[in-house]
Amino acid sequence: MNRYPWWVNLLLAAVLVLGALFALPNVYGTDPALQISGQRGRVVDADAQREVSDALQAAGLQARAIAITDEGLTVRFADTDQQLEAQDVVRARLGSDYTVALNLVPAAPPWLGALGAQPMFLGLDLRGGVHFLLEVDTAAAVRAAEDRLVDDLRQLLREQRLRYEWARRVAEPDGSSAVEVRLRADTDVAQAQQLIERTHPELVVETASGDAQRLIGRLGDAYLREVRRLALQQNMTTLRNRVNELGVAEPVVQQQGDSRIIVQLPGVQDTARAKEVLGATATLEFKLVDEEHDLGSAVAGRVPPGSRLYPTRDGGQILLKDRAILTGEYITDAASGFDQQSAGAVVHVSLDGRGAGIFERVTGDNIGRRLAVVFIENKTDTVRQPDGTLERRNRRTEEVITAPVIQDRLGRRFQITGMDNAREARDLALLLRAGSLAAPLAIVEERTVGPSLGRENIEKGERAVLMALLLVVLFMAVRYRTLGMMANVALAGNLVLIVAVMSLLQATLTLPGIAGIVLTLGMAVDANVLINERIREELRNGNSPQASIAAGYDRAFGTILDANVTTLLAGLLLFIFGSGPVKGFAVTLSIGIVTTVFTAVFVSRALVNLIQPRGRRAASAARS
Repeated sequence: MNRYPWWVNLLLAAVLVLGALFALPNVYGTDPALQISGQRGRVVDADAQREVSDALQAAGLQARAIAITDEGLTVRFADTDQQLEAQDVVRARLGSDYTVALNLVPAAPPWLGALGAQPMFLGLDLRGGVHFLLEVDTAAAVRAAEDRLVDDLRQLLREQRLRYEWARRVAEPDGSSAVEVRLRADTDVAQAQQLIERTHPELVVETASGDAQRLIGRLGDAYLREVRRLALQQNMTTLRNRVNELGVAEPVVQQQGDSRIIVQLPGVQDTARAKEVLGATATLEFKLVDEEHDLGSAVAGRVPPGSRLYPTRDGGQILLKDRAILTGEYITDAASGFDQQSAGAVVHVSLDGRGAGIFERVTGDNIGRRLAVVFIENKTDTVRQPDGTLERRNRRTEEVITAPVIQDRLGRRFQITGMDNAREARDLALLLRAGSLAAPLAIVEERTVGPSLGRENIEKGERAVLMALLLVVLFMAVRYRTLGMMANVALAGNLVLIVAVMSLLQATLTLPGIAGIVLTLGMAVDANVLINERIREELRNGNSPQASIAAGYDRAFGTILDANVTTLLAGLLLFIFGSGPVKGFAVTLSIGIVTTVFTAVFVSRALVNLIQPRGRRAASAARS
């Protein structure tokens, strides 16, 4: 009556064996390691391996193993202190042509890796590292979109020979902004309005009250939402690129809400360097020097229209055309180096096809004139107010790093001089490679977890899981005897399957995730309690042990399924709407619910089948 067909027992056994196999790598743990990969066509070969080995030996660092893998060169160490020290040593030896990332690699035997069995990822609270919560200045993205519209409108009106006094972005009384155009002639207003509405449907254009020659254009709500969404998405992409340049394995970059981004960098302890790379919004603009007007007059306050004063690195000022002929968005690659003639630090820049076409045309038309490279950076300063509160202020710095004379037509590749030192050249090249941010970022939360605290969290989590498992096992063994022991075996299988599924999915285990596992163990035994109590009830009604066991499993199944489905729905909602620790809890809880139904109902019933024909003895034990 209770016995499964042989193939069902075989299937259940196969699932448990495979689960144990894929959970096994977590027993061996991981080794701190450096993952070295090539950039810009560089190949990690035996020569690079010798370079790394020599550098470590010279620094007195002992690596457990150095091997070339599909991912590049993997260097294992005994602890994280050696790993962090070795990263600086190897970076200095290999230079910017290689990415040297901190990583944790499985310490399991190679045959497990060949089968595809990998350990779970460890979250920031278990591994150590830094956590940033960044806020995107979406208002700046809207202003940038309006500035681009102003440039487009100027070009459009000139092409249609519609004379205008100005086209500019203006502030509104409610704190928002709009695009304003004033025509010279009343007769051109209607034509200009129709032209703008046809070419820029995202603008809602109307005539200003009190001035029939002035048009006001406001961005529609749908377009504003799209601008903010794209700014957030571009910033997330840029941050991922910058994290890769920083050399971090298994980073987390995810959206939180409408304007915030979470960045977690496991293994990173240098928060100053991480903030420097993530928070910088450096980019370049190339502008022609205004040589038609007098610099002294501009410095005295008479700046000509269409031009602007910029500071130079030597403390002076220079007059540039306000319109940028090229920006950092056209840059596809950048690498630091040294000039062969002057031996000064330079940045070698490569442009995409469109940028190369623009640059070639402009430089060809302006041979003999000076072209300035403007370095633009947005930073966030934290200022303590008199009342003790902290206020974050955005600061924008612009300076001309070089303004050479255009000697010849420039194309896709060129170099930028004027760097103070090699580090500045490396940082600028890194930011240019990673791309510019669509809007400034402000760090609203920062948290650092040391490696030692991560190990302590792992040890405490392991103790919590083992103690919970032990208490449940003792309760079931004392309360239900033989059937309780069968439930305990199924419970152990449940824990193994949770770990196996998380390893297969390469899910990240966090401290709240461990709490989810402990909660799952407690919930899992509820199913067996329901089954065993139902069996007791059937025995008290005078049914035979075989019939009681069958009825116990069959009649309790509906209740068990309903309870777990509702909990699973709650877990899925937590995963969808939660973030960070809440998601980690939801993942383990949801996986645990599925494995609980499998082990508590099907595996435990198969185990009861195995004690047949002693089912009478087991049922009698359950009755007492």
